[in-house]
Amino acid sequence: MTEPNTQQVHHIQPAELQNFVQRVLVGNGVPDDHATIVARCLIQADLRGVDTHGSNRIPSYMKRIRQKVLDPSAIPELKQVTPAAAIVDAKNGFGFVAAHMGMQKAIEMAQQIGIGMVSIKHSNHFGMSAWLVQQAIDAGMMSLVFTNSSPALPVWGGKSQLMGVSPIACGAPAGKERPFILDMAPSVAARGKIYKALRRGEKIPTDWALDKDGNVTDDPARALEGVMLPMGGPKGSALSIMMDVFSGVLSGSAFAGHVTGPYDPSKPADVGHFLVAIKPDLFMDLEEFKSRMDYLYQRVVTSDKAAGVDKIYYPGEIEQITRDRRLTEGIPFTEVEIANLNEEAELVGVEKLNI
Repeated sequence: MTEPNTQQVHHIQPAELQNFVQRVLVGNGVPDDHATIVARCLIQADLRGVDTHGSNRIPSYMKRIRQKVLDPSAIPELKQVTPAAAIVDAKNGFGFVAAHMGMQKAIEMAQQIGIGMVSIKHSNHFGMSAWLVQQAIDAGMMSLVFTNSSPALPVWGGKSQLMGVSPIACGAPAGKERPFILDMAPSVAARGKIYKALRRGEKIPTDWALDKDGNVTDDPARALEGVMLPMGGPKGSALSIMMDVFSGVLSGSAFAGHVTGPYDPSKPADVGHFLVAIKPDLFMDLEEFKSRMDYLYQRVVTSDKAAGVDKIYYPGEIEQITRDRRLTEGIPFTEVEIANLNEEAELVGVEKLNI
């Protein structure tokens, strides 16, 4: 079990945090409009409680810029392939920027002909997949969001890192109720949670990972030397391979274990993504679709509860509740996390976070 965190926690307001992140990004050569996109996506993760994919990623991203394996000023190039398909070359820039452009194009195509597909190559990490799902929902669209990532999981029956802990995400708008947002890794836990535990000096549950010798461990440092464990055994392993097929093989990016890790300065990451936007009223009236989604929500959350369960949540609902709370209370950071972020501000001479 995770040990209690003894570090003091400070809450930072979302607007202040976004301005800070934008300052650091611009100070590292990121164009203003791109810095706005990246900062907004990171703060969305922080607000939803996905702290592993939020502003705490800034030090690792900035280090890759300094190591010259991520181009901060890259301008993604979009090419229309068919009326329903396009490809984006991220040019080794931020995955957030290329994916934002890709989803925007997918939505435009779906608005015209019902569905839009965009493959993205030569990209980098784009953080929490749910922000892309939300981008589609805000436009009234259903979506599928795939990406591949650096090796962290063994294939089922194997023992070495080969497949990425690559999230599968999808979503659909609703009417009066909350939208459906699924964003999950094919592993028992996201790898970012292990980095978070390491950063905060915490232990991890023993069913998350194995050390380099194949032993269970509650030590995040040993876990990062070993392998993540797939959820559901062969099912999680197969899902990670599926992500590689649709994101890596199809796009022309790295695949089959050749995506470069976020802490490997030897070469660009070469991540691939695959995005789909779908018009929800293709087969019925939009109001009927929304009504059916609302009915599904109610059936799920009001279903009979198992022993010991106080409340049943819809996929994505806990994160949306967290977002509502953090918009008011602010986003929690430990003193070490704030110090790490302020160190990045010092490196480029911009105003630091106040606590």
